[in-house]
Amino acid sequence: MSRNHGPNMHSLRNLLLGQWLCGERLSGKTVLVTGANSGIGKETARDLAKRGARIILACRDMAKAEAAQKEIIEDSGNQDVVIRRLDLSDIKSIREFAEIINKEKQVNILINNAGIMMCPYSKTVDGFEMQFGVNHLGHFLLTYLLSDLIKRSAPARIINVSSMAHSWGTIRLDDLNSETSYDSRKAYCQSKLANILFTRSLAKQLQGTGVTAYALHPGVVQTELSRHLSIPLKFAWMVGRPFTKNSVQGAQTSIYCAVAPELEKESGGYYSDCAPATCTRSAMDEEIAQKLWELSCRMLAITWE
Repeated sequence: MSRNHGPNMHSLRNLLLGQWLCGERLSGKTVLVTGANSGIGKETARDLAKRGARIILACRDMAKAEAAQKEIIEDSGNQDVVIRRLDLSDIKSIREFAEIINKEKQVNILINNAGIMMCPYSKTVDGFEMQFGVNHLGHFLLTYLLSDLIKRSAPARIINVSSMAHSWGTIRLDDLNSETSYDSRKAYCQSKLANILFTRSLAKQLQGTGVTAYALHPGVVQTELSRHLSIPLKFAWMVGRPFTKNSVQGAQTSIYCAVAPELEKESGGYYSDCAPATCTRSAMDEEIAQKLWELSCRMLAITWE
């Protein structure tokens, strides 16, 4: 497991211009980014395409995916950008997607980026609370289904986009689906805490395979994620807008975790502003992480040992 430290001055200087500066190439590598048709997912894919990787854009809305594909190809000059349909709120869709991806020669970098935030109460196709179902369970299942391919592609990396919102999260092991009560903020924070706990467990699971795992906070980013915020929260969001990041800036820590050579031997850590960061004590609770792993496997009817 990597140790958590504060941002270093080199990283902070790099970020003053809004971008992490590194000339590392990814020629011959394959990168899969979920939720890549907009926001930080698209900007992450754009950057990694410029580095020469084969890019797979995993998106639910194919019209938006096609527009993003065209834009990224034109901007990067990289023709090897493909789109595949993935609905993380539907187990059937995830399994169909994974069946297609497992025919790829390799997947060297998986970026679990897609997510929803503070939406009204609803359930996935399979009956999970939507935020927990998409943000955690959908990516948990996707990673499981692609794990053999990723291990064959080693050295490889798995990046889970979490949030500092995990700080306010609690894993409600007796009510992960918020069936006894629902608070959109609490459900979101729970799902982001789950992302970090999953990363820690995943790092242990993958020890010795050449595959490393990272969780990150992208910053408070101006994206479509804020569309479900209540009026008071939208007002607070607008007041704080000068201190938020745009999508390019928000993508930098995802890019850092995917590319930085110095992270090759690190695994299980949490990052922010392109540097190791401190997460909460709850996010480092090995017992809760293990219980969440076991419950997630049961909810998805899989065996991952």
